[in-house]
Amino acid sequence: MSDGGEFPAVVELNIGGVSYTTTLKSLTSQPDSLLYAIFTGREPVMKDAKNRYFLDRDGVLFRYVLDFLRDGTVVLPECFRERERLKTEAEKYMLHGLVEAIASETRNRPPGVITVGYRGSFQFGKDGMTEVKFRKLNRILVCGKVDLCRSVFGETLNESRDPDHGQSERYTSRFFLKHSSLEQAFDMLLEQGFKLGGSCGSGTAGGATDIKPGVDVEENRWNHYNEFVFIRE
Repeated sequence: MSDGGEFPAVVELNIGGVSYTTTLKSLTSQPDSLLYAIFTGREPVMKDAKNRYFLDRDGVLFRYVLDFLRDGTVVLPECFRERERLKTEAEKYMLHGLVEAIASETRNRPPGVITVGYRGSFQFGKDGMTEVKFRKLNRILVCGKVDLCRSVFGETLNESRDPDHGQSERYTSRFFLKHSSLEQAFDMLLEQGFKLGGSCGSGTAGGATDIKPGVDVEENRWNHYNEFVFIRE
């Protein structure tokens, strides 16, 4: 452990296995914080084998902590999914301003509605077996205001079938997701503060006719379409 002696102007850090280099001025920019107490010698700190100051915290999220220490603000990326974890880190470091900044960003998110729909079936066993093997989704559709959809789904949003790129203020029903995991889509919506407002479904096709060549008859009986409406107030 450090004996609380003088710290260098440029400080090498090991935060949970992730290396950072910053200034002592940044680390001591928030007088009421744990980092201020550590890097003014009031609290002990360990060093690793490379003589870097070691803190056993989340190394990846520390980049946002460091951003806040540098200029007193933090800008989180679109579709950032770890606000609660970052808030916990901020609380551990006793960075009350960062805690408030995270809470304020959450409060200031615009309200809106996003509809998620999918057409799917169930995959069955071979040779007439009726055991359901797994849920089969063809595509997850996304409808709503363009900039809102982008802020929630980020790089997982496929806009290739939408002809009017770049107009973020409009609404569209032509987006779909690059993956077919319905629960992943729901998780992303919930993490952005959306709640399920309602849902509807077509039910299964039952005695559907005009089956395309090569389509499994039993599987076709279970074709269905569902929609889910998510609301952020």
